[in-house]
Amino acid sequence: MYLHGGGFTVGSIGTHDILCRELAALAGCAVVSLGYRLAPEHRFPQAVDDAWDALQWLVAQRDALGWPASPVAVGGDSAGGTLAAVCAIHARDAGLALALQVLFYPGAAARQESASHRRYHHGLVLEQAHIEYFFGHYIDLQDRDDWRFAPLNAEDVEGVAPAWIGLAECDPVFDDGIAYADKLRSAGVPVELEVWRGVTHEFIKMGRILPEARQAHAVAAQALHNAFQPP
Repeated sequence: MYLHGGGFTVGSIGTHDILCRELAALAGCAVVSLGYRLAPEHRFPQAVDDAWDALQWLVAQRDALGWPASPVAVGGDSAGGTLAAVCAIHARDAGLALALQVLFYPGAAARQESASHRRYHHGLVLEQAHIEYFFGHYIDLQDRDDWRFAPLNAEDVEGVAPAWIGLAECDPVFDDGIAYADKLRSAGVPVELEVWRGVTHEFIKMGRILPEARQAHAVAAQALHNAFQPP
């Protein structure tokens, strides 16, 4: 199941359709893309609730969909990566086994104060002003420490699904991804971390012009393919 990015306020199945089709073709799997509810009409935690409800439905309906006993993974980019990470924790708590969580440059921190936020706050694809706009429409200040918004605040991530994390070097949320990879590893979760140098947030949707995007698609798809193999 794939969860699109867009700061919890924009984005859709359509904006990420080519990416999802590419991952499906390269990994040799079905990709279900979710159009979860967006802010400001639907504020936190409604996107989280939609993502988790959809993942539970997908697992329960595998037989009806023609995928009996097929392994399931969850993934997303940016805000969708945040939702995917949260779903992986919910799945662990519910006893729902996931093969993999695929996180493209996920937001993971309650506050945007890291070195990468300061370094890349202006002039690239995702600016600090955009982040403030997105989060201001999505979540109240008093809720920002909730782990469902900031997975780095999750008390315990031991036993969550193995993670593949792909990051862009020139990205305000770069340090979020590094910190979340470290948190998972410290809890004994297998993590494969990939960093693409010299590219920005959103680069995975630029496959027609950036070879790094096509490389990221291929590497993420290979991780999915490997995770779906029988033990």
